[in-house]
Amino acid sequence: MTAPVAGIGEAPRRGDAIDVSELPSYGFSHRSLMWWGTAGVIAIEGTVFVLAAVAYFYLWSQSSHWPMSAVPPDLLWGTVNTGVLLASVVPNQWAKHAAQKHDLHAVRRYILIALAFAVAFLLIRIFEFRSLNVGWDWNAYGSIVWMLMGLHTAHLLTDAYDTSVLAALMHTDRIEGKRFVDVAENALYWDFVVISWVPIYAIVYWAPRWLS
Repeated sequence: MTAPVAGIGEAPRRGDAIDVSELPSYGFSHRSLMWWGTAGVIAIEGTVFVLAAVAYFYLWSQSSHWPMSAVPPDLLWGTVNTGVLLASVVPNQWAKHAAQKHDLHAVRRYILIALAFAVAFLLIRIFEFRSLNVGWDWNAYGSIVWMLMGLHTAHLLTDAYDTSVLAALMHTDRIEGKRFVDVAENALYWDFVVISWVPIYAIVYWAPRWLS
């Protein structure tokens, strides 16, 4: 004999319940609050990058000579770092796909490779700052160039730290399912860091050559 179920429009009676014990406690993509939080952060920080780029071109429009009392940045280290950053997309996507499949061994392997790329980029970034050929306090040009580079470097440091924490957590004995979501969304944020660098690279390294 089946248990009585409350009819349409009727208030549930004592004892009536829906068994949700088999439903997952987490989800990927837009089904995750972490995804929405990451998307919100990307929208806010993307706006900051756009405003900084607008400031760059505004300052150029107000200057009779660009760059001001300086030569364009050397291309070597910025170009090398661009290649490193673009290549880092591959292990990050592999880590994301492995997380969505709950493949722990693959996640552990790819997240360490992704972290190695992040560390390599940050080390090369030191040489980038040295090859900008302008100080942050020299003039308006130097200030906006260092602002663009500093903003992007801050995002790199943040995501490198997050990736290192996730790598440590994924190598512990007890893994919660939601950690796989964290890995997937961390890869999404890294994609934003990569994509945002492409126009910044063009502005910092090539705009002074095109506009001079």
